[in-house]
Amino acid sequence: MRSHDQNSCPLVIAHRGASGYRPEHTLAAYELAIQMGADYIEPDLVMTQDGVLVARHENEISGTTDVATRPEFRDRQTTKMIDGQTVTGWFTEDFTLAELKTLRVKERLPHLRSTEFDGLFDIPTLVDIIELVQRQSAATGRMIGIYPETKHPTYFTAIGLSLEEPLVNILNQYGLCDRTSPVFIQSFETANLKALKQITDVSLVQLVNDIGQPYDFIAHPQHHDNNNRTYRDLVTPQGLGEIADYADAIGVNKRLIVPTGADGYLLPPTSLLDDAHAQGLQVHGWTFRNEEVFLAPDYQGNPELEYQQFYRLGIDGLFSDFPDTALHVEKN
Repeated sequence: MRSHDQNSCPLVIAHRGASGYRPEHTLAAYELAIQMGADYIEPDLVMTQDGVLVARHENEISGTTDVATRPEFRDRQTTKMIDGQTVTGWFTEDFTLAELKTLRVKERLPHLRSTEFDGLFDIPTLVDIIELVQRQSAATGRMIGIYPETKHPTYFTAIGLSLEEPLVNILNQYGLCDRTSPVFIQSFETANLKALKQITDVSLVQLVNDIGQPYDFIAHPQHHDNNNRTYRDLVTPQGLGEIADYADAIGVNKRLIVPTGADGYLLPPTSLLDDAHAQGLQVHGWTFRNEEVFLAPDYQGNPELEYQQFYRLGIDGLFSDFPDTALHVEKN
C-alpha cells in the first residue's frame, strides 16, 4: 500500500470493488480490483438479523440479488422508513447470514454493464473480505487496504444492530487497530465517527455529499448544535476545522471540488482542496466512472480527462468503479 501523505500519488480506492467489471460488493469484484493494483477496496457494511456484518451498498437488496425471485422469501418483502425515506423491498436485517448466503448477486446497472456474471457469486461477510485482502497482500507482496463504510448507522443502532462495535472488534481481531493499519472507516453521519474515535485508532473519513445533511442531525437534533447545517456547511473552513477534530480525511462528492452548471458543463474548481489541506485533512473524491452518461460533456466521453483534471488539482485519493483506468492515468 502506498503512503497516505500528500506528496505521494493519489490513492486509488476500488469503489465496491472493480464494480465496472464485476457485480459490486462481491469477492470477485474485490479480487479483480486488487489484481488491477488498487490501493484500497471499499466494502459498504450492513447487518444481518443474527449480527453479522456483510457487504451491500444498501440494506435493501432486491436491486443487487435474486431475492425477489425466491419464493421461499416472498413473505419477507416489507416497507420501512430508512433515513427518512420510505423503502419497499427485502432487507438484510430480516435475514440470517445462512439465508443471505443462499442468494446470488446480480449486476446493479444492467443497462450499462455486463450481466454475464449474474448468479455466480454470493454476499461476502466482512471477515471474508479481510481474509481475501490478507491473502492477496501476502501473495502480491504489497499491503492492500480496506475502506469500509458504515451504512445507515442511526437506523441500525435504533433496531439494536449497531455496526460500530462489531466492526472495530473484527478489525482488532485481524490486527487492524492503529494509525499505521491500512484502514479508513467512512460514514455520511457524524456522531458515529465521533464514537468510533473513542474506540479505535484507525483513520476515519467524513463523507460529504453536495446536497442534504447528515441523517444524525435530523434524527437527533438535540445532540447537535445548529442541527440545520447541511453537508455544504461541513466543508466551509469552520466546518472543516470541526471535522479535523475527529476525522483524518473527507470523502466528497467530486462536484464539491469541480462543480457543474445547470447545463452539466464544468465550472471553475472551488477552494475545497486547499481549505481541507489547511486543516490537515486528506480529500478523497467520488465517484469516478467510465461510462459517458456519468461524465461532464467537457470530457467528450473520455474518462481519462476527468482523472487528469483531478490529479492536477491535487486530490489525495479517489473512488473509482474502474481502478485500472485510474491507475493507467496516474502512471502516465
